[in-house]
Formats: sequence, C-alpha cells, structure tokens
Amino acid sequence: MVDVGDKSETVRTATAEGHIRMKRETLRLIAEGQAKKGDVVGIARIAGIMGAKRTHELIPLCHPLLLDKIGVELTMDEDLPGLRVTALARVSGKTGVEMEALTAVSVALLTVYDMAKAADREMEIGGIRLLTKAGGRSGDYRADGTGSDLGKAP
Repeated sequence: MVDVGDKSETVRTATAEGHIRMKRETLRLIAEGQAKKGDVVGIARIAGIMGAKRTHELIPLCHPLLLDKIGVELTMDEDLPGLRVTALARVSGKTGVEMEALTAVSVALLTVYDMAKAADREMEIGGIRLLTKAGGRSGDYRADGTGSDLGKAP
C-alpha cells in the first residue's frame, strides 16, 4: 500500500457514474416493482453502499476508510433504456475515495443485473467512470475537463 502517513487529513469527495441498458419490458418490470426478486432499485442502492464500505476488501492495496458519507442514486432512463447510477463518497482522511465511489456504482449495477437477469440476460453494463474528485494533494478533478490537476504527472 502507498504510505499516506505524511499526508494531511482533509475532506475528500468523489462522484462516479455508470448505467445498465436493458429491454424496455425489463425497465417496465423494475419501474412497476414486478421483478421476481423484489425491489430492484432499493436493493441495488443498499448493495452499492455496502460495496463502497468493503472496497478495501475487494481491490488490492486500497486503504480501509471510515466513510463519512456514501450515497447511491438510481434513476430510470427511457432513452437508454435502462438505469443510471450515481454515487457520492466522502471521507475526512489521508487518502481519496475515488475507488469507493466507483465500487458503489459497479456493485449497484451488478445487483440490478442479478435481480433482473431472469427477465433479460442481454442487459449491458457500461459507462462506469469518475465524474469528480475533490481534496488532497493532487487537487480537484472533473470529467468535463475543469479540474485543477489536469496535466499533472501521475
């Protein structure tokens, strides 16, 4: 693991997103609460939160973090068709929370797949990416290109 002992404790946040495409009929089942396994959106939200809290157990060399906040939102998107997932992670600590936000999104999307696969095995997960990161030595980052750490060496 990277030595973070000399780093300052600061508030660090990260947001991530992703989506899952599915048949319109599958999205309708989820929207109407008719999926065989139950409340897909509610359970996927909880799964994402749980995934973020266990990131250090899933990703080698990640520091275990005492998260101050993890929020996971799922929204239905008729244009995909499917669901979009956004996660926000926040910690007061010495290392960032990008992996926790990305893990929350990934686990929430995998949970949607698991819960709806009986209706649609052709679902496709994609677009998982970091949207923003704030705090820490490297500065801020925004996927839209307005972050202060753009162009710095890794």
